Amino acid sequence: MLQSVDAFFFSASPLVITYCFVYLIYPIIDMEKKEEEIEQLKMDCEHFRARLETAQADCMREKKEKLDLRQQLNEAKQQLLQQAEYCTEMGAAVCTLLWGVSSNEEAVKTILGGSKAVKFFTIAAQTMESFVKSLSEDMKQQDLDSDENQFVLALAGIVTNVAALACGREFLVSSSRELLDTMMHLLGDMKPGLCTKFKVAVACRFITVMRDSSCQAGPRMEENIPACFCFSVFCMQPGTQLLMLMSLYNVSINLKGLKYISGSPGFIPLLWWLLNDPDTEVCLHALRLLQSVILEPEVLAKSASEMRDTLPFQRIIALSKSRNAELQALAKELLDDLKILEYEA
Repeated sequence: MLQSVDAFFFSASPLVITYCFVYLIYPIIDMEKKEEEIEQLKMDCEHFRARLETAQADCMREKKEKLDLRQQLNEAKQQLLQQAEYCTEMGAAVCTLLWGVSSNEEAVKTILGGSKAVKFFTIAAQTMESFVKSLSEDMKQQDLDSDENQFVLALAGIVTNVAALACGREFLVSSSRELLDTMMHLLGDMKPGLCTKFKVAVACRFITVMRDSSCQAGPRMEENIPACFCFSVFCMQPGTQLLMLMSLYNVSINLKGLKYISGSPGFIPLLWWLLNDPDTEVCLHALRLLQSVILEPEVLAKSASEMRDTLPFQRIIALSKSRNAELQALAKELLDDLKILEYEA
């Protein structure tokens, strides 16, 4: 057999021999390539395994960092809440004390003479606005015991007492008009029956400014105004709405305050809005505001046309039949005063 194979190679042509050699060697070469590919795949697998382990380690580290950050955030929120509660408690306590002090004329003069007076009333305006915006539309009653409510009540009470003095009215009209604008805006924003006592405080402040213009015919002297026209309150615990109206009533005694307030584009619609409030106190002070405008000829001349076109006579007539004696008497008096509009036509 071996001799036949040797005979075959010796007798075969070179081409055939080459073909046979290649045929025998090719599987070996192919096997070596596959081994190299397998080796490369193993290396790639190790590489991807290493990357996976690194990614998993990074993921675990990031998860831990996120947990740490979340814990820090919760702690920061808790600290912020505690600080807010502390500031609210401190503000309520300090402003309540200041509310009592502001019933003293000399104390008010000292406060207004300080360098932070304007800043204080600016902050007061911002605080009142924030408080009113935080109220829900369907909210019917306020928690009078809450620090937030007491804080805003005290601020409104301070403004009311400051506006009860001639020097205080002049200061507010000259240096704190932002507070006047904010209060007018808030009175229009609050739903009827909501924050009633807060509204009355604001309106009283307006009316006090106006009374300056209607209490005497000659040169305006606030000292001649009867004390009953001004409201100074402390520890009677009226709500913020009433305090706002009382504050505006007080400021309205000042002639400049009267002109500034009545010159606001939304002032007359605001009066009609307040007259439709279901609360007797709000309606009472709204009527006083309206009466102050009517009794000031210069202001009436500018507002007569709008008042004739939009005046809710039927509402005032209804108020003149109210069971509340004071509201009934004022409404009847106002109906007589409104006859002047016929002559202004």
